[in-house]
Amino acid sequence: MSVFKVPVIETERLILRPHTVEDAEAVFEWTSDERVAEFMNYNRHESVNTSLEWLKSLDALENEYTWGIVRRQDGKLIGSCSIRRRPDGVFWSFGYNLRFDCWNMGYATEAAKRMIEFIISQGAKHIIGECAVENIASARVMEKCGLAFTGYSEYSRFDGSKTYKSKVYELNEGE
Repeated sequence: MSVFKVPVIETERLILRPHTVEDAEAVFEWTSDERVAEFMNYNRHESVNTSLEWLKSLDALENEYTWGIVRRQDGKLIGSCSIRRRPDGVFWSFGYNLRFDCWNMGYATEAAKRMIEFIISQGAKHIIGECAVENIASARVMEKCGLAFTGYSEYSRFDGSKTYKSKVYELNEGE
């Protein structure tokens, strides 16, 4: 196991950078929104302190890159994204979430494509994405990123309070 150094990576409209504890209030803006948290594996954040504790936990993550998504035009932190090596050591999986007022603007696709490009540049060959069956927008992001639907599965919230039927998508680089 290793702890990755999270680099700053950029797209045309976004800067993906490591989170800091100073991001707590901005993170709380979207993690406290039930619309954003609806299909996530975390429960809606009830306070800025919950967001702060999550941010503090990021430094100890092993085998995962986690970024804050910053909009270039105004420097606003609008979301979070990550890509991690799965326990099998072969597949990488990714996720993202954005403020509700930033949905349907292509930001999720732009950030996800850049994460995938980054991890492939680091030698990854197999990438997997998963979203709730009802989360049609995330399914479209997976498709726009070049992942192919491979089947159904399920995932649960970290605390086990809810389980979602999911669609699984894969990208196998070089195959």
